[in-house]
Amino acid sequence: MTLRIVEIFGPTVQGEGALIGEATVFVRAGGCDYRCSWCDSLHAVDSQYRHTWLPMSDDAVMDEVRRLSGGRPLTVSISGGNPAIQDFAPLIALGKVEGYRFACETQGSVSQPWFADLDTLVLSPKPPSSGETVDWDKFDACVQMSKGCGQAVMKIVIFDDTDYVWAKEAAARYPEMPLYLQPGNLEVDPDLPVNLEDATDRLRQLIEKTTGDGWFAPRILPQLHVLVWGNKRGV
Repeated sequence: MTLRIVEIFGPTVQGEGALIGEATVFVRAGGCDYRCSWCDSLHAVDSQYRHTWLPMSDDAVMDEVRRLSGGRPLTVSISGGNPAIQDFAPLIALGKVEGYRFACETQGSVSQPWFADLDTLVLSPKPPSSGETVDWDKFDACVQMSKGCGQAVMKIVIFDDTDYVWAKEAAARYPEMPLYLQPGNLEVDPDLPVNLEDATDRLRQLIEKTTGDGWFAPRILPQLHVLVWGNKRGV
């Protein structure tokens, strides 16, 4: 079958969430059913970039993953856009035969049977600052479809106090899911530098807010790739 692929890059390290710091090759899929106000990957979302996406077979994608990894199995992260609007089951099956591990991050708006084949599924519901509204019935379906995968976790990006309160409510819906919080990146233009002092200040504020509230359940993490490379793509 044919997949819509924006880019395949690595090996690098996962920059956020449950697998932060882990050696990874990224497969970024084109297309999304959301339009978040602070999206940091519009080149994988907006239709104006569609002409740059490549139609690739599962075999072609796997060939590129092998080339980049030197044939040494590592984690392949399927991202987007929203990769759940495409069928990655055949690609996952191809890679797993050779020992590759697969992770995927999605907002939880579209459920897929292949979620159960993943080693790690990151469900990242979008908070109010995104301008989107979570359909919790659809999110529930994603949680149910993840049964059988290696691990399913929830990750929420925090931009303001409204997002923070919302994140507490979202976490209460799924107390069994490991939770990761990260401060949002205010500057997403790849041509502009990231204000590292501001980024670390927002991380510190989020840590102090959760610990001050006695909310010890979430793990608070930065976007490691932003601290190291800013908004540069393909790293």
